[in-house]
Amino acid sequence: MRIDPTHRLAPAAESANTGAGKTQVHCFIVFVGGEPFGLPVDSVQTIFGIEAVTPVPLGPREIIGLVNLRGKIVTAVSLRRRLNLPDREAARSTLAVGMDYRGENFALVVDEVGDVLHLEPETQILLPPHLGERRAKFTKAAYRLENGILSLLDVGAIFEFPRHI
Repeated sequence: MRIDPTHRLAPAAESANTGAGKTQVHCFIVFVGGEPFGLPVDSVQTIFGIEAVTPVPLGPREIIGLVNLRGKIVTAVSLRRRLNLPDREAARSTLAVGMDYRGENFALVVDEVGDVLHLEPETQILLPPHLGERRAKFTKAAYRLENGILSLLDVGAIFEFPRHI
């Protein structure tokens, strides 16, 4: 699914009560390396194309730099690098998901953005053991879909970086 680079999202709830005390989770699907991941809808502010990146000297490898989002300077974090995946070869354009975490603005750089999914509580499964420690660190929950497993990303873990003094 192609998204307009200046697409703005209306605020929405992350979950909805399904009636029997169970909570349905709403998430955006983002793709990195062809693999789908879920981002809670309420954590996503906008989806946009990055035109220019200002590198941050001596910053963590996962932070690709600073970008301008409608006049605000935000930190661009590569989801590929956070998941320890190889960088894409010469990207045609860079797509990012504008997010707010603890009062700071971030641009989460992804390969592609898909639709919104409504995940039923009964489709939640234990984290598969093959995820590995690093991937599990960034996964809040896993859900079984018709065609595979979806990792719901832990936004807090994605944007928490160790402080070096």
